[in-house]
Amino acid sequence: MRSTTANPPRKPAPKSLVLAICCLSLLIVSMDATIVNVALPTIGREFETSVSGLQWTVDAYLLALAGFLMVSGSVADRFGRRRIFQLGLLAFSLGSLLCSVAPSIGFLIFARAVQGIGGSMLNPVAMSIITNTFTERAERARAIGMWGAVVGVSMGFGPVVGGFLTQSVGWRSVFWVNIPIGVAAIVLTALFVPESRAAKARSFDPLGQALVVVALGALVYGLIEAPGAGWLAPHILGLFAVASAAVVLLIWHERRAPEPFIDLRFFRSAPFSAATLTAVLGFAAWGAFLFINALYLQEVRGLSPFTAGLYMLPLAVCTLIFSLLSGRLVARFGTRPALLAAGFLICASGVSLTGLSATTSDASLFTSYVLFGLGFGMLNTPITTTAVSGMPLSQAGVAAGLASTSRQAGSSLGVALAGTVTGAGAAHAITSEFATATHPMWWITSGCGLAIAALGIASTTSWARASTARISHLLEEPTP
Repeated sequence: MRSTTANPPRKPAPKSLVLAICCLSLLIVSMDATIVNVALPTIGREFETSVSGLQWTVDAYLLALAGFLMVSGSVADRFGRRRIFQLGLLAFSLGSLLCSVAPSIGFLIFARAVQGIGGSMLNPVAMSIITNTFTERAERARAIGMWGAVVGVSMGFGPVVGGFLTQSVGWRSVFWVNIPIGVAAIVLTALFVPESRAAKARSFDPLGQALVVVALGALVYGLIEAPGAGWLAPHILGLFAVASAAVVLLIWHERRAPEPFIDLRFFRSAPFSAATLTAVLGFAAWGAFLFINALYLQEVRGLSPFTAGLYMLPLAVCTLIFSLLSGRLVARFGTRPALLAAGFLICASGVSLTGLSATTSDASLFTSYVLFGLGFGMLNTPITTTAVSGMPLSQAGVAAGLASTSRQAGSSLGVALAGTVTGAGAAHAITSEFATATHPMWWITSGCGLAIAALGIASTTSWARASTARISHLLEEPTP
């Protein structure tokens, strides 16, 4: 007699497989932030564009990523994390396809923004999926450690991979690689990642979201275009005025919104404010470092894209190794030693490049790259740890999300400053004088490093910890 028993429910996928699928999204999003840099000179020659066009090729992606990170996490909590994760993968893959067939620099910039919007739906949502999958404290810590290692690999080795693809296949291939990974992740997510939603999703704050995008966009647009148009040009002054007004309106609105896009009470915590500023400073230095060196190595020293990528390999290796060691250092000694080391190493790297010329020795360059890689590798873990330290558990994800937004905003500002300070933003070609023109930017990088070290001390004092304790009860969600 045939059994009429219903089919048993599908067995949950192994947690390691869910983690691997989430890491696929992180791999393409993080690598895309760096893989394009080495291809920039080739893109500039094909489209005959100025350096400001190349800055926008990087910043369109970073600005879209920064501007929509927080709202994407909120949308996923409300409508389903798996659903939004797949939508993000689809948008990112579509944006990559559009980038690979771009007929002009304007179209490429638009397609990069599409990529950034898709990317904003991936990292915060994937972290939520991981948090809901790995419920035990120890296994969650190991999963997040693996997540951090993927960040180090993808960001560090992006220039090497980008250089190889640009030289061997062409610059469009740096976008092709995202498409099969994205499609595979969409299918695997449908098969193995369980759907989940927040028990109580945050309300939308469209005005706050719009003001953040306007403020960042206007500021970066003004910084990129000012060298060519002139700092006193009416539209440049207008852009800076719009950015300032957007910030003032954002603060006014967020203080009155019942569920604000950015809860300004977080900034009463000295450690959280320090973590946010550290993220902006550190990633601004990182964005400028990669952008300037991609142009310098190829346009001034005449290296091929792949050779330029290999020159940055010490930077990649040191970033990876010290990203892994940083977690252990923070776990054992707290965030202060890691932040001090990060700040002083980034400062030393900047100082070592203040004498950069067209004939600087390879040994000097590699020393600078090693120093920066060591410092930057130490930075990520203490930023997140400092941001969430002392915060109520229910608000830790929001605090970490704001820190992530600060990272992307910092990177976009760093790229904008790189062209502005060197005066390259108005140029259609880079000459040997570019090396000397970078010196002020390296002093700025050194200053960023010293500021990071100072913030590392300030954020770990008893006064700083007390400032978080004083507001923690204000951030607790009421029990039903």
